[in-house]
Amino acid sequence: MRKLSRPWLATLVAGWVALPALAQQASPTLPPPSAAPAAPAPAANAVAATVNGQPILEGALQRGLKRVPPSRHAEARPEILNYLIENTLIDQYLLQMRVAVDPKEVDKKIEQMKAEIQKEKLQYAQVLKDMSLTEPELREHIASDLRWDKYAEAQATDKVLRDMFTANKDMFDGSMVRVRHILLTPNSADVKAVEAAKAQLTAIKKKIEDDTALGLAKVPATATPLEREQVRHKLIEDAFAAFAKEKSACPSKQQGGDVGWFDRAGTMVEPFAKTAFALKPFEISEVITTQFGLHLILLLDKKPGKDAQFEQVKGDVKEVYCDRLRESLVTYLRQRGKIVINPVK
Repeated sequence: MRKLSRPWLATLVAGWVALPALAQQASPTLPPPSAAPAAPAPAANAVAATVNGQPILEGALQRGLKRVPPSRHAEARPEILNYLIENTLIDQYLLQMRVAVDPKEVDKKIEQMKAEIQKEKLQYAQVLKDMSLTEPELREHIASDLRWDKYAEAQATDKVLRDMFTANKDMFDGSMVRVRHILLTPNSADVKAVEAAKAQLTAIKKKIEDDTALGLAKVPATATPLEREQVRHKLIEDAFAAFAKEKSACPSKQQGGDVGWFDRAGTMVEPFAKTAFALKPFEISEVITTQFGLHLILLLDKKPGKDAQFEQVKGDVKEVYCDRLRESLVTYLRQRGKIVINPVK
């Protein structure tokens, strides 16, 4: 469940390293590489989006895309732009809240960075050039990170973290689940398409459950309860996998929707993980919605964790709390902000 550490080294690349790693951990629906050639990049000074009137330049987007194969730029672009929009929303809010950063703190981070770069036998100026990053831009990014750290630290009190741990022990005890899922991706702005997709998934669930009942009716009366349960599991899993291969929009369709084992926090997006962990083995969820689309989830197996004490996992609790704090703050700010995304020219 661990994510790439955020402090000054992540700041150096301003999402260039951090974003692809986060995308892979947070999404159950990574798109396959595209065979199409990448389109020419827009000018670095073009405005990709504005957030409450503040521009996000193409140069920042292109910096993030350097970590992505050219054939996947079209797929990665919206996620990277979303990451930059979220950062901008948060920093605007923290500036309004007058969360102050002493320039000496930024100087200290710069010196730490230079020392680490030197250890790698690299030149500071060349690293910035390779990142397409100027030092003033770097200083701004460091200041933004420090503002967030100060704000999050103030919210993450010992009581808040203990309360979160007590209410969500399965997030921190090593519990894991393995699931299959079916994903449909209607246009979220098209209400009729979303409702049709929900109806389709609901019908799939009913079909699987009805066919399973018919299959169980054919089991000999002499079968033991364990044998009947084994038959039920196989009927449900086989039917679900067949529908996933036929209908799912996720690359996991090749494995019948199997996304493997994952833990409660830090791997899948929260609605997906929360639903999966609430299921019983070989139970199918109701239709759920995530940022990737609509899902049905079938729980295949669950591994219980080990008893953990708060002090042992306090760092993990804080990490998850700060992630949730960021998500809730972004949701609040998006609802009240004006975000304009410009088409690629």
